[in-house]
Amino acid sequence: MITYSFLQHYWWFLISLIGGILSFLLFVQGGQTMLYSIAKNETERATLVNVLGRKWEYTFTTLVTFGGAFFASFPLFYSTSFGGAYWVWMLILLCFVIQAVSYEYQSKPNNWLGKKTFRTFLFINGSLGTFLIGAALATFFTGSNFTVNKSNITDVIAPTISVWGSEWHGLEALAEPRCWMLGLTVFFLARTLACLFFINRLKDDVLVQRSRKTLFFNAIPFVTFFLTFVIWTFTGDGFAVDPQTKEISLESYKYLNNLIEMPIIGILFLAGVLLVLFGIGKSAIDDTYSKGIWFSGIGTVLTVCTLLLITGYNNTAYYPAYPDLNSSLTIENSSSSETTLFVMSIVSLFVPFVLAYIVYAWRSLEKKKFDIKDAPKDGHVY
Repeated sequence: MITYSFLQHYWWFLISLIGGILSFLLFVQGGQTMLYSIAKNETERATLVNVLGRKWEYTFTTLVTFGGAFFASFPLFYSTSFGGAYWVWMLILLCFVIQAVSYEYQSKPNNWLGKKTFRTFLFINGSLGTFLIGAALATFFTGSNFTVNKSNITDVIAPTISVWGSEWHGLEALAEPRCWMLGLTVFFLARTLACLFFINRLKDDVLVQRSRKTLFFNAIPFVTFFLTFVIWTFTGDGFAVDPQTKEISLESYKYLNNLIEMPIIGILFLAGVLLVLFGIGKSAIDDTYSKGIWFSGIGTVLTVCTLLLITGYNNTAYYPAYPDLNSSLTIENSSSSETTLFVMSIVSLFVPFVLAYIVYAWRSLEKKKFDIKDAPKDGHVY
């Protein structure tokens, strides 16, 4: 029998999975930050822009889907975070808007801003955008400055359920070191995956060799920041929900306990980390190996997905409120109605078909390694 609790857990799984896929696809953003480091001339920069340009829409669409899924399944989170921490989300949105504009207009006739301006926008999207996404996700572990009072919905004058407690509206998270740790983790992960993507897709041997050299200098800080964040989080306090009273309190080693008490998720987390490291290590030491992006990509999806799962599963508050712990959001107190979740679950059964189409479209664009000389032939020139 499909229960309300099952539907809530099902939709938290879908959101976590989309978050993992989004983290992998951020290799596009990572590649945009290296247009003036790996590439040394206009031809090489055009090569990188065009090979990334064939993938940028996947990232953008997945980000929109991530936000849409949250809005439909956990509307209280959407209204609390997007309505309260709006400076962070607006900056993220702006970063992705200028990315879309840059790809579509940098090569248009009469481009009075010039290609360099649009490529600067791509760099901003790749650096600031990835960092802010990581910092925003870190608040799932650190907490945010808000309170929730559902009884306010009956207030005719001010029916506001959630109230943000800071005039910085989300930017106050930058005062939390762990937000910096995860923000920098996502930034360097995106660059690391971009190097692996270039190694896999480019026909230009010079660019491939530079990508291998750049891989090492991005993988080291990525692993360092990731381990710092994980160790800090797993050895710290988490936000536990009493299954009987629904009271929320701090619990030592909560997130580590979640991995232990949910062994399947714990195993998938370790498998994801090992896959990421294997893809990086094999590509760094073997000059003929080019499949690292797939091992590290799948590993990224598994790792991020499981990290998000342990913030919501096993009686855990996924969006903690540190001014008032009992204002924290859980998958039970912030979800849509049972009917809404059930109807959306039926629609979600079509997701595998959509994913199959994406895989088909992806493979159609990757029948052979990318060469800038072939770009005009397929009608996609950025």
